[in-house]
Amino acid sequence: MYLATANVDLHCHSTVSDGVLAPSAVAERARAQGVEVWALTDHDEVGGLDQARSTAHDLGMQFINGVEISVTWAQKTIHIVGLNFDADNVQLRDGLAKTRSGRQRRAEDMSADLARVGIPNCYEGALKYVGNPDLISRAHFARYLVEIGVCPDVSSVFKSYLTEGHPGFVPHRWATLAEALKWITQAGGSAIVAHPGRYDLDLLKADVFFNEFKSLGGVGIEVVTGSHTPDQYEEYAKIAKQYNFLASRGSDFHAVEKGMLDLGQLPSLPKDLTPVWVTWTA
Repeated sequence: MYLATANVDLHCHSTVSDGVLAPSAVAERARAQGVEVWALTDHDEVGGLDQARSTAHDLGMQFINGVEISVTWAQKTIHIVGLNFDADNVQLRDGLAKTRSGRQRRAEDMSADLARVGIPNCYEGALKYVGNPDLISRAHFARYLVEIGVCPDVSSVFKSYLTEGHPGFVPHRWATLAEALKWITQAGGSAIVAHPGRYDLDLLKADVFFNEFKSLGGVGIEVVTGSHTPDQYEEYAKIAKQYNFLASRGSDFHAVEKGMLDLGQLPSLPKDLTPVWVTWTA
């Protein structure tokens, strides 16, 4: 069993999806930042896990298989983190391949919409930041918009572009919640709601969502995460207790950038919650 007090980071990204460091480099930075138990959770892809695991073990860290799956629920995009699963599971791999499909066409449509408002060639610009072309995403476009001076930083991009109601936003139909949880649970993993504070669900929708998630085999939510404010740590600690969820912790690290949280730097979970990692065998 992993210690509840361990410095755990169970949400971060590499060049296999929309991070800027290779899986081995993310492992090295995690260890340098004091992380003891670490998961790489690239979007809809497990291709970086072997490299991440090998480097983590060489550095003396405990490594957990991870992935972040994009889900469409009630016309919203919600992310589900899968942890501690069999990465060779055929159903999981086939499902992730299915949900990755369509990203290129979406990216081309995003680029066309940005060109409409006077920002041309964004698809080609975003590709410079892509390690895996199958996983081109809004984050890659955001980095290009910062590069060409449209916005001062990535956070500012998402206030004016690439989100619903703004130029560059193109909806995409991801996996269903039932599909994502089936892939994770069939592979022996734990399904966690990533950064639940980001989805702007009203109380009724949140209750419907959390109950559906739980009925499908979901076991926990991220409480302390780089995508939550300190006030939201307390809010989602209460929700974890309300629904009897396990609690997870992760930086959502993508890059060493101003204004973005680094690996291993989050506060501990509240003591009255049960961390998901204590349910696993070390």
